[in-house]
Amino acid sequence: MRDTLVLNASFEPLSTVTLNRAVVLVLQDKAVVEQAHPGLRLRAATVELPVPRVIRLCRYVRVPFRRQAPWSRRGVLVRDQYRCAYCGKRATTVDHVLPRSHGGSDSWLNTVASCAEDNHRKAARTPEQAGMPLLREPFVPSPADAMLLGLKVGERSELPSWLAARPAA
Repeated sequence: MRDTLVLNASFEPLSTVTLNRAVVLVLQDKAVVEQAHPGLRLRAATVELPVPRVIRLCRYVRVPFRRQAPWSRRGVLVRDQYRCAYCGKRATTVDHVLPRSHGGSDSWLNTVASCAEDNHRKAARTPEQAGMPLLREPFVPSPADAMLLGLKVGERSELPSWLAARPAA
């Protein structure tokens, strides 16, 4: 089982915690289970509760403003949903739109997910030079979007009921 997503009292994603930590927060009445793993329950001598997948804190926690999600190779693959930006097949590598040999950097706007074949074919050229147009432009995910994508919660158009029903900010 993956980590448990922790939502603020306002339904904003905050972080992920281990299953043990999530259970402790629920048992201490500091959080409530918003979504559970279907059919799985935790049982003890005097208590039984669903295995939490998403929990929401009962009290609002103020967090410092995070302007941007930190860049990572895994983050790029997750952002692009493991789909090659050139052909749409399964991506296993990250390609630099402006190659590093030409001054390109490791950044959200300069990297895309790519299959090994297209990455090798493009080599140290720009997509225009290689005649390989991008199927979609790279973008900078917000920290909350990056966390949701990493947990495979779904796209905004397919938000689960606990998140789609969150109050407007």
